[in-house]
Amino acid sequence: LLASQSYAPMAAVMAAGMVPPIGMAIATVIARHKFAQSEREAGKAAGVLGLCFISEGAIPFAAKDPFRVIPASIAGGALTGALSMYFGCKLMAPHGGLFVLLIPNAINHALLYLLAIVAGSLLTGVVYALIKRGEVQPLLADAVA
Repeated sequence: LLASQSYAPMAAVMAAGMVPPIGMAIATVIARHKFAQSEREAGKAAGVLGLCFISEGAIPFAAKDPFRVIPASIAGGALTGALSMYFGCKLMAPHGGLFVLLIPNAINHALLYLLAIVAGSLLTGVVYALIKRGEVQPLLADAVA
């Protein structure tokens, strides 16, 4: 697409690809009690990876809870991609996450682009936080034994 000077789909793809890991990071913050300590730590890493457009940050969450993580991620990614296209965002780089904002003229409508990413990430995070089941707490008798 970039070689044929079709820049809008690239913007939508990159923005939507950032959403699942950022959304998982948001979910681990707003619904802390539903996540084990290791998952909360993974959420921090996922957030950083998401900002870099490394979607794989969401894989540990999706592997553990695919029937909730995947729909939440699809909803957020779809919103982000749709908003990016609606706003007419165009991205001249094939990768880079938020770091492309530092490259002059790499993205047009930068603030609207960020708004699209934030909107989709919040949707993913809030939806997953609402539908995720809490971690099972061991009974006191089990903890002593």
